[in-house]
Amino acid sequence: MSDEKVLNLPRILVVDDEAAIRRFLHTVLNAEEFSLHLAETGHAALAAAATIRPDIILLDLGLPDLDGVEVIRRIREWSPVPIIVLSVRDREDDKVKALDAGADDYLTKPFGISELLARIRVSLRRSVQQIPEPLFISGDLEVDLARRRVSVGGAEVQLTPTEYDLLRLLVNHSGRVMTHSQILKQIWGLAYLEQPHVLRVNISNLRHKIEADPSRPRHIITEPGVGYRLREE
Repeated sequence: MSDEKVLNLPRILVVDDEAAIRRFLHTVLNAEEFSLHLAETGHAALAAAATIRPDIILLDLGLPDLDGVEVIRRIREWSPVPIIVLSVRDREDDKVKALDAGADDYLTKPFGISELLARIRVSLRRSVQQIPEPLFISGDLEVDLARRRVSVGGAEVQLTPTEYDLLRLLVNHSGRVMTHSQILKQIWGLAYLEQPHVLRVNISNLRHKIEADPSRPRHIITEPGVGYRLREE
């Protein structure tokens, strides 16, 4: 591979204290033509993030010196780089803490390589776009942000102002997990942080309007105990 091509490859910083995981991800991601950089500790991750300026960070939470959530908070003080957490911690509150701290996504170990690669592609697309595209299309769902028009299978769907604001928020963060508190704060304000039922009702109403089968949603995916994610196809 030429030096010029290597320079143009997306840079991924893998932060994990387990040598076996680092070797595994190094092998898999190198085969997908990413430029890999490795760190074993939180402080090494912070230094690498500042010097390498990666395009994406894959971060374990159980680091020997700093908790991964603290690493996320420190990086978010100065960088919007996409961060995907890869962790054995599968408790809901661990996921919520990481996402609320600024992580873009969360995968529990063991994870499927296909899913990891899909999440990486979504994060890289978002970081390149910077500004959301005015037209979002995923399967039969089309959201025209410029015209405030939503259609499913070519037929226009009428949404309430709140339902539209909720869908627009999910579109602007498509592919990412948004926690209940993040959504409640942005759509309804701080006074509603302790009223998750308001969000559940509106998600249910929205699904009945845009999903072919609201009981088995294809667009708005529930992340149990954490929040919701709008799928990109």
